[in-house]
Amino acid sequence: MSVQAVLFTLVALIAGGMIALQAPINAEAAGRLGNPLAAATMSFCVGTIALVVLMALFARHNTDLGALKSMPLYMLLGGGLLGVIYVTVNLMLAPRIGIAAVMALGIAGQLFAALLIDRLGLFDLLERELSVGRVGGAVLVLVGALMVRLF
Repeated sequence: MSVQAVLFTLVALIAGGMIALQAPINAEAAGRLGNPLAAATMSFCVGTIALVVLMALFARHNTDLGALKSMPLYMLLGGGLLGVIYVTVNLMLAPRIGIAAVMALGIAGQLFAALLIDRLGLFDLLERELSVGRVGGAVLVLVGALMVRLF
């Protein structure tokens, strides 16, 4: 395995760990604010400010904002709305079923959706066939997620 492959693997693991931290932080904020939507709003406002600063520092010269006019609606709204749902569901479920269960079930859901997206070649991605290994791996992840949740 190349150094770059190891580095990318570590970065992905660390980013996943950050998602596990995000859910309880947002859940605690929801408890203090008295409303999960208020906590999700706070989270997205902070994230938006951080992204605007990062874009201004690193991406302003090579970003074509004019392309926004030609983007389909699902592209303009989809990512943000799906993020709102994901964050809000996580912060609502975290205190009820625990972070490990939320993360495990979320990963299983992501994997099954990814298999479907791959199989259908959605979003201009290369179509990939379902194989026994890929489906079996996803089923094992789901079984593991259910074990984390139920046992």
